[in-house]
Amino acid sequence: MADRGSPRLESGALVIGIGNADRGDDAAGLIVARRLRTRCPAGVRILEHNGEATGLLDCLGVADGAYLIDACMTGQPPGTINRFDVSLTALPDSARGRSTHGMGLADAVELARALGRLPRRCVIYAIDGQNFGAGADLSPDVAAAAERVADMIETELRAIPGD
Repeated sequence: MADRGSPRLESGALVIGIGNADRGDDAAGLIVARRLRTRCPAGVRILEHNGEATGLLDCLGVADGAYLIDACMTGQPPGTINRFDVSLTALPDSARGRSTHGMGLADAVELARALGRLPRRCVIYAIDGQNFGAGADLSPDVAAAAERVADMIETELRAIPGD
């Protein structure tokens, strides 16, 4: 069963897949989280989240490091992977407001930063999608990108000492 809501987490690494499984490419973050469940090092917590900003803020405030995965619409080809290390700097203007979740990920990250609750390591992976219609299937390019992102995050997590 997927973790949902705003659980009290122990410090350590956290992976949050963001999205809606019933809206085509918007499920990209959820797919990555599901792929990582059996592949991450011990102690890494995997969550699925709908992207609501205050719920994300609650999750971010209790982790040492976080990887957030979401679908986006930047105008790049479907399946394009965008990686942003937001530990020290805000999302670039070109990426802000491009999430599929209105007030969501970017707002939660910046609010966490302002409140001193942003994890010391915080990375966002945004996968460009093309089809976000209700009941739509995940597009092949986005599905392939989700697999690549899962591999990338697994590699990063295994390289972090103590996680």
